[in-house]
Amino acid sequence: MRVHKLTFAALAVVAGLSLTACQTDDGTTESAPSAAASAGSSSDGGSGSGGSDQDAAKDTPAKDSTGENAGDQGAVAGAGSDSGKNGEIGMCLTDELDITATDSTIDGDGEGTVAVELRNGGEQDCTLSAYAGIDLKTNAGTISAERTGQETADSSILKPGESTFFGVTYPLNDTGGSGVRITALVVTPPDETKSFQLEWPGAASLPVTDGSGSPVKVGPMGSAGQGGAN
Repeated sequence: MRVHKLTFAALAVVAGLSLTACQTDDGTTESAPSAAASAGSSSDGGSGSGGSDQDAAKDTPAKDSTGENAGDQGAVAGAGSDSGKNGEIGMCLTDELDITATDSTIDGDGEGTVAVELRNGGEQDCTLSAYAGIDLKTNAGTISAERTGQETADSSILKPGESTFFGVTYPLNDTGGSGVRITALVVTPPDETKSFQLEWPGAASLPVTDGSGSPVKVGPMGSAGQGGAN
């Protein structure tokens, strides 16, 4: 009987070992990853959140310091470089002209002359056509200058920094009286509605007439030169 008990005990041990081996070989134990395996999976950028963020960063365009996509800078710059250029030269605007006037009367002349300079202070070529509008402000009201010669005249193109001159002629007051006192010169560039007022550089007054005297006249663009009348 003792021999049989030992045999049964040995069989029980062998059966226990077999059962343990089967439990080790099933899917339960092997399905749980080790710490090393988990770390390896995360570093490869797989299904973990770190991998998803890296892929998204690769697909996002780089941005410059202004917040615009760096790849779009060329298109924006190209569009801006041609802005406002249509191949046509526009008229000279009052705000872009530097307007000055000087006394250009020559001794012995029967009339006084003021040379008006229009200088292109802008950054693009512009055109001036024919005549500017000229008004003299006086203590007796405003006197508008009449055009000399033809009603139309050739246009002139001014490059940035270039000037053109025209003359304003007026009767001299040699009557000995106070005459009509001139207070200001008002210039309206051709085809413009905005005027520019400046000090009158010529004689202080015009003679008082009944309308039969010489009128104030304005010449076309280029009718006077720097420092004197043409």
